Amino acid sequence: MTWLRKNWNLLLAMVLTLAFIVAEGYALWFKGDATIGLVPLALLVVWLFVVRLETGFLLMAFLTPFAVNKAMLPGMELSMPVEPMMILFSFIFLFRVLALKGDRSTSLLTHPVTLLLLASLLWMLFTSITSEMPWVSIKYTLARVWFVVPFFFAATLFFRDPRRIRQFFWAYAIGLGVVILIATSKTLGNFSDLQTLHRVMKPFYNDHTAYGCVIALMLPAAFYFIFSHNMKGWRRVLSLALFAGLCIGLFFSYCRAAWISVVGAIGVYVLIRMGMKVKWMVLLFGLGIGAFFVYQSDVLYKLGKNHQDSSYTLADQVKSISNISTDASNLERLNRWASALRMWEERPLLGWGPGTYQFLYASYQRSYQLSTISTNAGNLGNAHSEYIGPMTEQGVPGVALVVLLFLTTFATGVRVYRTAKDPHTARMALAFTLSLLTYYIHGVFNNFLDTDKLSVPFWGFTAVVVALDVYSNKHNNREETRTIPGAPADLGGHADSPIEPDLQG
Repeated sequence: MTWLRKNWNLLLAMVLTLAFIVAEGYALWFKGDATIGLVPLALLVVWLFVVRLETGFLLMAFLTPFAVNKAMLPGMELSMPVEPMMILFSFIFLFRVLALKGDRSTSLLTHPVTLLLLASLLWMLFTSITSEMPWVSIKYTLARVWFVVPFFFAATLFFRDPRRIRQFFWAYAIGLGVVILIATSKTLGNFSDLQTLHRVMKPFYNDHTAYGCVIALMLPAAFYFIFSHNMKGWRRVLSLALFAGLCIGLFFSYCRAAWISVVGAIGVYVLIRMGMKVKWMVLLFGLGIGAFFVYQSDVLYKLGKNHQDSSYTLADQVKSISNISTDASNLERLNRWASALRMWEERPLLGWGPGTYQFLYASYQRSYQLSTISTNAGNLGNAHSEYIGPMTEQGVPGVALVVLLFLTTFATGVRVYRTAKDPHTARMALAFTLSLLTYYIHGVFNNFLDTDKLSVPFWGFTAVVVALDVYSNKHNNREETRTIPGAPADLGGHADSPIEPDLQG
């Protein structure tokens, strides 16, 4: 009995291990199912989130590029294993912040980007109630919540320590780099087969557009790390290798929208370096849109004369960007946009509900606009626009909040770049702002914020911009924060320390 009292924990571990081995053997022998073997991993993740929440945050970022969709319930898919991890993370983080009265950073909660994001979530919730398909909209809104809680709200607090910014970037980048290696190896020997090239990134990314989009998103930040002041020796070599890998992946993604987004970000970078104010950039962009509508007849006539379809050659692929007469991808995108606008005209204020477009747009298609890849099944994606989609599903307020959120984040990043006292802070802010800009541009042609693959880096990079604005040393006074009682240091025990002048990359 004395031995049992002294070694009860060892005995308990042995009993649990034996019980698990018996259960696993039974499942394999009689059921042919080995999923019970994942139980220890799940328990390990729970323990990690309770004890080391920031480490769990970085683990999710690393695993996201490898996640695959799996049907969990009828009509419900989750990206495994990261979405269950995000749900658990969100519950633990919100419990610590709300129930335990943890860190409530005043500057963070009142930041314009945070307020716009909260307003967007509240409007999504409201339009879910008025939705044509309430349960679909509620699931869609909940997914947005468990994307932004870990990778914006929690991330912004974590990023007070500048090392976490670098760790987060590299956690996702290493995972993505492995996927690029796998996809590029599949590309070898298939250069002339465009359909194969569009599928080499599966099962990790659903198609080449999402794959190209995330690579474009990572490029400006990756370029920054090459010349970061603490990237010396093997670290600089690793940064160069990552940047080269991203460029190769972007090229072989054959995603025209991703190429356009990178070129657009380079153009905006030139304007920023020239000292142009954000309001003039927005005005210039608005004038460009206005000119298109004024001269749309002439523009569409010229575009209609282009018959170059998508091709595996770079020159032909670039030419096909403006082909709206025979290119199936372009024609289908125009069909989706036209259907979305017809739906919006019926419900301009509240829309049809978040996430409902793909289930409802079929009857709004017109036969003369159908392409060879058109479908009525609602199984080939959404409105293909980060702006038209919310307008159709959430009405004018929905798209207005999206545009304001993007513009405010961009303006914040540019302001930090121009006003930060520390040059490392300034350059980092500009790099991550340009990364986000690639998605803002890409969002004209596709929308991926309903997936974990893009939401993780997108909201994480948005958190970087906000954290650099809130916590950088350009602020003269420190805000008072409350830390989570009893929480480990990595959750915010050092929260009231400002970001160091030396950003360490």
